[in-house]
Amino acid sequence: MLAAIATSITPSLTLSPSTNFLLRSNHVLQRTSNSTFLLNHGHSVTLFPDSPLHFSFYKGSRRHNTSLFAEAASSSSAVTSAEYVEEPATNVKFQTSLVVPGCSDSLILLGTGFREKVFAIIGVKVYAAGLYLNQSIINELNAWKGQSKDAIQGNSSLFKTIFQTSLEKSLQIILVRDVDGKTFWDALSDAISPRIVEPTTADEDALSAFRNFFLNLSLRKGTFIFLTWPDASKLLVSVSSQGLPSAVDATIESTNVASALFDVFLGDSPVSPSLKASVAEGLSKVLK
Repeated sequence: MLAAIATSITPSLTLSPSTNFLLRSNHVLQRTSNSTFLLNHGHSVTLFPDSPLHFSFYKGSRRHNTSLFAEAASSSSAVTSAEYVEEPATNVKFQTSLVVPGCSDSLILLGTGFREKVFAIIGVKVYAAGLYLNQSIINELNAWKGQSKDAIQGNSSLFKTIFQTSLEKSLQIILVRDVDGKTFWDALSDAISPRIVEPTTADEDALSAFRNFFLNLSLRKGTFIFLTWPDASKLLVSVSSQGLPSAVDATIESTNVASALFDVFLGDSPVSPSLKASVAEGLSKVLK
């Protein structure tokens, strides 16, 4: 990913092949010695050369070291910056990277979309959504390198691979209208239930816990809901009406429920086609 770091200051930098280095930011501002470079925000890169390596900082706009993912996530968005991508249908902004409760590493935004419900033939937008991944998941997807957005979007095995990895995935939902918890849960339940053909006792207990969590919540416009998969057997739920949540509010332990919920958003019949299309386009860019 380092080769994708963009900077408007230094076109190229030649190091040594097994160079050990510490990177704390992404823009070289000033070289202070043969081994140390000052960066923005007061950070620095220290190089400990051992033998020849060459890599380039490509000339371009100032971005985070997650710039490739930010560029991918912004493919179908109205506005993008180093820190945010705007979902165009709702004008909701998503951070390009963030730390989600229950995850040890920062996750990277890969795509955004929106959920719409039809009432009396009128489509009403309910929420915007963004999919975040541990960027190491991309290393698990080499079999799909070079595929187009359309090929990726129709490839269920790729999305199953993403789900089955032991690396974190998280869906951020940002409400664009007031919704009571029961209505929110009923919509989720209607989508999840058909995807679990023969629920076990553990599945039913997990669904009951999931339902009870949302049942009495009052979900106001602007509320953040995170549905996080730390692995394929578990789902973490975090909700906050005051910006990013700081803790996990509920843990749902069921592989079938976790898998069904992932399929609700990224399976063959997603509830937000715009989200899956955006994620597929983002994947096509990072898998070039």
